[in-house]
Amino acid sequence: MGSDRTAELAQLILLDVLGSWPEHSTCTSDGNKTGVFALAATVVMWKILQEPRVPRVVRPYFPRLFVRLLFQVFFSTEEMPEEVETFWKECQEEHGLATSPNRFALQTLKSLLCRKQYEDLVVSVERKRGWDTLLCADTRHYAVGLLAREMRRACPRLCSSIALHLLRLLSTQEPHWDLPALAFLVELLECLDSSECGDSVVQVSSRYLQSECRERRRLALRTLLELIDDPSMAERMWSLTKSLMDLLRDNDAEIAGMTLITLSFIFLHKHMLMSTPIALQLAEALLQLFDHDNSQVRLLSIKLLQDMMEYLEDREKPLESPVQQSLLPLFFHCNDENQHVAEASWETLLGAVKFLKRRDLKKLVKEQKLWKFSKRLLAEDRSRAAEHLRRALHYLESPQEPLREAAIRFMGMAGRHLRGQQRELQLICTALEDKTNDISLAVGSLAIQTLCILKSGERAPTSRFQWLRNHLRRAWQTRPRLSQLGCLPCQSSVES
Repeated sequence: MGSDRTAELAQLILLDVLGSWPEHSTCTSDGNKTGVFALAATVVMWKILQEPRVPRVVRPYFPRLFVRLLFQVFFSTEEMPEEVETFWKECQEEHGLATSPNRFALQTLKSLLCRKQYEDLVVSVERKRGWDTLLCADTRHYAVGLLAREMRRACPRLCSSIALHLLRLLSTQEPHWDLPALAFLVELLECLDSSECGDSVVQVSSRYLQSECRERRRLALRTLLELIDDPSMAERMWSLTKSLMDLLRDNDAEIAGMTLITLSFIFLHKHMLMSTPIALQLAEALLQLFDHDNSQVRLLSIKLLQDMMEYLEDREKPLESPVQQSLLPLFFHCNDENQHVAEASWETLLGAVKFLKRRDLKKLVKEQKLWKFSKRLLAEDRSRAAEHLRRALHYLESPQEPLREAAIRFMGMAGRHLRGQQRELQLICTALEDKTNDISLAVGSLAIQTLCILKSGERAPTSRFQWLRNHLRRAWQTRPRLSQLGCLPCQSSVES
C-alpha cells in the first residue's frame, strides 16, 4: 500500500466512508451516489486486517473503527438496495466469500478484535450466542449489551474510549441506530468520569425520555441511574424533572420504578430547588401510584411522599390537600400483603398526620390503633364520609384479599355514618352484594355479614316502635304453625 503515511491516509478515508452510510450521501468525484461504498470499505478493511502486520490505523483509531464496523453489521442486516446486492455478488465471486453481507461485516469485526489480541472475548461472546443475536434486528440491542459487558471485563481501558466516541455521536445527531448505541453506552458508563461527561449524558437522556419507543425510554432511564452514585449529578438532572414526572403515567412498571428512583435521587439532593407547583404536581402523581399492581412501584411512591413531607414542612399549606387525600390509601396499604409496603405505609401515615398537625390521629397511628383511626376519620367530618366511601370502593376490586377485607369493614363503618343518605347506602349495598360471591370465602362471608347489618340499620330510622309492632304481628300470624309443631300457645301457658 505504499508508504506508511499513504496507508494511514487511505485507512482514514475508509473510516469516513464506513461512518457515512446510510446517514449521509456518499458520492464519487463525478457526483455518482451509491450505497455500496460502506460495504466496499468493509471489504477493503477486511483485507487489510489479513496482513501479517497490525495496521497502524488500528491502534489510535480502534474505538472509531470498532463502532463503524459494529454498526455496519446493523446496516447490512437491513434490506439491501439492488446495487448493493449486485456489488456483493461480485465480491463473492472475486474473493470467494460465501457469507451474507451482515455476516461478513461481523467476521471483519471479530478479525479486528483478534488483531488486538482479544480472542478470549470473541470466544466468550460466541459461547453465549451473542454474535448470532447481533444479526437479528429485533434482538441486536440486547446483543450489544452483552458484548459491552464482556468488553468491559476484558478491555476496560478501551471501553472508556469507545463510550466517549458513542457519546459524541449521540450528542450531535439522532441516528437510526441509536437504540443499539444507547444499549452499548449504558453498559460502559461506569468507565467514564461523570464530572467530565455528566452534562453530555444528561443531554442524550433528555432526548430519549420523551421517545415513543418504550425501549428507548427504558435505556434513557438506565443511563441516568448509572449516574446517581454521584450527588453532583442531581443538579444536572434537575432540568429533567418535568419529563420524569410525565413518565410516572407510563403503564410499564419497570419504567415507573426507575423514574421514581431517579426522582427520589434528585429530590433528596435538590429538594430546596423544587417549586411549590412542581411539588404539588409530584405529590398528586404519587397518589395515583399507591395502588399500582407492582409492589416495588407502590413502595417507592409511598417512600417518596414520605420524604417530601419531611423536607417540605415549611410549605404545608399547598401540600395539605394531597396529604389529606393520602390518609385513606395509606390506611388501606397498612394491610398490604407485601410487608415492606405495609411498613412504609404505616410510617408514611404517621408522617402525614404529623404534617397535618393532627395530634389525636397521630396518637392512634403511633399506637397502631388503625381501625380507631379510620372511625375518627369518618366521624370527624360527616360531610366527607361519602367521599371516603367512594375511595374505598376501589379497594373492593383489589387482587389482595387483606385489602378487600379492610374495604368491606370500612364500608360497614361508613354505612353507620351515612344513615339517611339513601344514594350512598345503596351504593355500598350494591358493591357488597357483588362481593358475596368473592373467590375468598372469608371475604364473601364478611360481605354478607356487613350487608345484613347495614340493611337492618336501614329499617331502624322508620320507627323503632313500628318495627317492633310489625315484628310481633308477623310472629302472631305464625302462631297456628307453632301449635301444630306441639308448642303451646302463650295464652294456654298463662292460664295453666
